[in-house]
Amino acid sequence: MTTGHRRRVQGTRAPAPTETQGDMTDDFTELPDDAQDTAAAGDAPRRTAVVAEDESLIRMDIVETLTEAGFDVIAAVGDGESAIEKTRELRPDVVILDVKMPQTDGVTAAEKIGEENLAPVVMLTAFSQSELVERARDAGAMAYVVKPFTPADLLPAVEIAISRHQQIVQLESEIADLGERFETRKRVDRAKGLLQTNMGLSEPESFRWIQKTSMDRRLTMREVADAVVDQLGGQGKD
Repeated sequence: MTTGHRRRVQGTRAPAPTETQGDMTDDFTELPDDAQDTAAAGDAPRRTAVVAEDESLIRMDIVETLTEAGFDVIAAVGDGESAIEKTRELRPDVVILDVKMPQTDGVTAAEKIGEENLAPVVMLTAFSQSELVERARDAGAMAYVVKPFTPADLLPAVEIAISRHQQIVQLESEIADLGERFETRKRVDRAKGLLQTNMGLSEPESFRWIQKTSMDRRLTMREVADAVVDQLGGQGKD
């Protein structure tokens, strides 16, 4: 885990706060309630989608369905390789992939997209075979739809895929945050031990010193702990 640039505690100055100049209230014109609601709805960002389907008529139907549901289809392609490239480039909110496509099939494309955690994937297949569904799931597909399908089949699958992907991203973020907090605690404990050994402070005094220095210098406690280890010449490794 990277620790970033370490800043020294001694002589570090807290930056002076920037003051906001002037009064902006005179420039604000309040809209009527109904106009405010309309403006808010118009400003809401439309979710984006990439569609990959080698049959042009089906591809057009999918684009139309998603557009009518409020999505911006930012790319519509006919092969898996193009789907991967467009997903990397555009980072859509969802990707719709047909299983059987030229060059790179949908399952392989889903694997690439899933490995890079680019977007949730909905798979389209003409076969309701359990083996194919399992391959698609293992490839990272969040949902699948069997052809022929209607908007009532496709749109719920799209919403499920987006929701599942958001849950996974949130969980991964929470896990990363827990790891970061554990690493910070480990470094603070190391710094407390050095302060007790070298400065004669008690354990509570060491913690309060790190905490106060963090607030006074506008540094994180981890940055203060790293600086303590650097300056007091701690032995060994974290």
